[in-house]
Amino acid sequence: MKLTIQRADLARVITNVGRVVEARNTIPILSNVLLDARQDTLTVSGTDLDILATASAPAKIAKPGSLTVSAKLLGDIVKKAGSDDISIEKKGDSLIFASGRSKFTLATLPASDFPDIAGAGEFTTEFDIDLAAFFAPVSFAISSEEVRYYLNGVFFIGTEESTIAVATDGHRLAKNVGDAGPIFAGVIVPRKTVSLLPKGTVTVAVSESKIRITAGDFVMTSKLVDGTFPDYERVIPKSNDKFISVNRDEFMKASDRVSTVSSERGRAVKLSIAPGSVTFTVSNPDSGSATDEIEAEYSGEPISIGFNAAYLRDMFGAMPSGQVTIALADSGSPGLFTSACFEGLTLVGMPMRV
Repeated sequence: MKLTIQRADLARVITNVGRVVEARNTIPILSNVLLDARQDTLTVSGTDLDILATASAPAKIAKPGSLTVSAKLLGDIVKKAGSDDISIEKKGDSLIFASGRSKFTLATLPASDFPDIAGAGEFTTEFDIDLAAFFAPVSFAISSEEVRYYLNGVFFIGTEESTIAVATDGHRLAKNVGDAGPIFAGVIVPRKTVSLLPKGTVTVAVSESKIRITAGDFVMTSKLVDGTFPDYERVIPKSNDKFISVNRDEFMKASDRVSTVSSERGRAVKLSIAPGSVTFTVSNPDSGSATDEIEAEYSGEPISIGFNAAYLRDMFGAMPSGQVTIALADSGSPGLFTSACFEGLTLVGMPMRV
């Protein structure tokens, strides 16, 4: 293999693919990226055995070929390269990297050892969507609990009426409903895959076991979470009849202020809701207490309820500035949070004792 390539092009593909590669691996080949040079194109691939990412860039190929080399090492060298023209050549079991007066000799592993998880599985549905933006309002609720592994991702489904994304960790739930698109069975997109989604409109292909995201010359193929997502509709309250309207930004600031005195173990914020106002209270036996108050539109009987302060921050952070409606039933039942400025988003928060 022998080629020349522009530093900016190589840096771009190494960066895009390198995010998939885990920093620490017990299998050496998984720390490497695959370089495949042919037909005036250098294709770079990286994998963690669950996700395979590939990206391509134009290059002058003097001799086609392929090899694998350390993703981190190559990425660091490209960032520090002093010239825009980079030469890469395979000599024996080494990669010779040259840029200006700089020259590096790097160890390689055979391309034949690089795992291919993409396979030849059939993708039954393909469509275009801004997937990163669609998942963004719900991704905060993805669980990190490994026991309930089926919650470690975003549930994604296409029905006749709408496209839906849902995430929950058992303490809060987020559901985003978009316009109707292709109909496909529900799949669970893993947390890491969600974090790596490219911004903007992408082409999504779905099968029973994998999802493929294509954005220009970048392609990411990921295994899906093999599990059954719970019936989320049962969790969403249908009969909460106490409606409180608050300003999103004022609510977040007041909650954050009183949370200053809370402890890591007990981060409950008590909301005392009365006609015209919401009072925030935090009590910490070790450091003291705090109260704050904001205006609210409410005309019912006074009610008090507690929520985890961090969960409130995440839920309100997923909504745009403007009025937020909190629908409650009583102090022991889940609260329903919606925004007039984000019609498709529904958030549910479980209460805490305070």
